[in-house]
Amino acid sequence: MPVAADPDEIYERAKQEGDRRLSMSPLEKISTAFIAGVTIVFGVVALGVVEGLLEPDVGPGVASVGGALAFALGVVFLIVGRSELFTEDFFDPVAAAIEEKGRGPWLRLGRLWVVTLVLNLVGGGILVGLMTVPGALPSGAADALVSVAEDIAAKGWAATFVRAIFAGALITLLSYMVRACDSVTARILVALSVGFLLALGPFDHVVVSALHLLFGIWLSDGVAYADLWTNIGLATAGNMIGGLLLITLTHTAQVRG
Repeated sequence: MPVAADPDEIYERAKQEGDRRLSMSPLEKISTAFIAGVTIVFGVVALGVVEGLLEPDVGPGVASVGGALAFALGVVFLIVGRSELFTEDFFDPVAAAIEEKGRGPWLRLGRLWVVTLVLNLVGGGILVGLMTVPGALPSGAADALVSVAEDIAAKGWAATFVRAIFAGALITLLSYMVRACDSVTARILVALSVGFLLALGPFDHVVVSALHLLFGIWLSDGVAYADLWTNIGLATAGNMIGGLLLITLTHTAQVRG
């Protein structure tokens, strides 16, 4: 029976992957982040389609569970396809920057974060725009996506911030667990589990929530651009706190201690 990698081995794998990400060319950073934004929209759309199909027959509760399972496929596409959402650049590159020392790696890390977040939103936003063309979504899917967006927009700032802390910790934990996996099958199972939890909540990932809100803005009058910008600000801060403080630095202390 395979033995799980120990923390030292996981951390070493993370450093190697972090070195690769920090040394990517500008074109590779842009294309990788853009692809990730496009890819996660498939999960968002799958959530809306499944919820729209199930809710009339089984009610909103079971439909939400089914939608969360469908969304998890988008996270699998991300992990297997090696594209990167914003919070996936916390554990690996930070581990590499800590080991390399000096200002250089931290400056490259900051640029990586900015490029990844912006291009995640640009790539995802383009696909959301295409999917909101009248008739593009199946019957019921648009209503389900609007409902999710309105629920995100209705949360107060404190609730959004706390949900974002948990989301940042969850996706950074995904990065850690992927480094512990030695097979594609194991990575798929981990991605499915984390994607299911992320969609089921209560979590606010800056990119996923922003794309949900874009669906709400472009499909209804119940969500405003002010809701989008507020969520992006709060979710970005919360994701960084959860991902960096709760997961990345604690695992770093575990290994270096």
